[in-house]
Amino acid sequence: MKIFIKLFLVIFLLSFYQCKSEKKIDEKTDETSITKKKIKKVLEKKVEKRWDSLNKDNVEAFFTEYGKLNKENKVIIKTKFGNIKLRLYNDVPIHRANFIFLTKLKYFNTTEIYRVAKNFVIQGGNSDETYTLKQRRLYGNYRIKPEFKNHRKHKYGALAAARDWEDNPNKLSNPFEFYMVHNRNGAHHLNKEHTVFGEVISGFDTMDKISKVKVGVDEWPEEDIKMTIEILE
Repeated sequence: MKIFIKLFLVIFLLSFYQCKSEKKIDEKTDETSITKKKIKKVLEKKVEKRWDSLNKDNVEAFFTEYGKLNKENKVIIKTKFGNIKLRLYNDVPIHRANFIFLTKLKYFNTTEIYRVAKNFVIQGGNSDETYTLKQRRLYGNYRIKPEFKNHRKHKYGALAAARDWEDNPNKLSNPFEFYMVHNRNGAHHLNKEHTVFGEVISGFDTMDKISKVKVGVDEWPEEDIKMTIEILE
């Protein structure tokens, strides 16, 4: 009988400690689970910030925040014909921030001046390079809403954003391609059709040289005009 009681006590104690141990494990598991959920929520909250990463759905939010941290407004285009210095307008904030963003990414350094329309515009920002295409796809080939409120004009030397004319009723800008007006009288028929976001401040002689190159029927230069764009301090 005594042996039976002792055996019963041993079994009871073992069961008690096992339950207690399992409870601790369960509590620990619950704590780990709660911690993981908290971390997940923090990460999700971070991702939800509209300016954390650029995509086609957060363009204005991203560049509004980016522009606050990156206030540069002068860049230089370098070509084999010489350099062109540009000043970007601060009152066209989204387009300015976009151009600075792409310049710092070195996006333009694999692109070309691919269109020379005589006595009209010199256009760049595209190429057949793999890196160029990858960069466009990486950010979802986003577009930018026009910024016409300051009524910037297409004067001689104006810097403006290219855009599609078909199926584009809102006149959304192509963020990757730009042009400079190379007509002494300007190109005012394009006012409020394309967003003007800067101007040439030096290098008009370089533009003159570029304007004289041979082009095909599509206005694409017969010889590639490669370029790089850098921030000016």
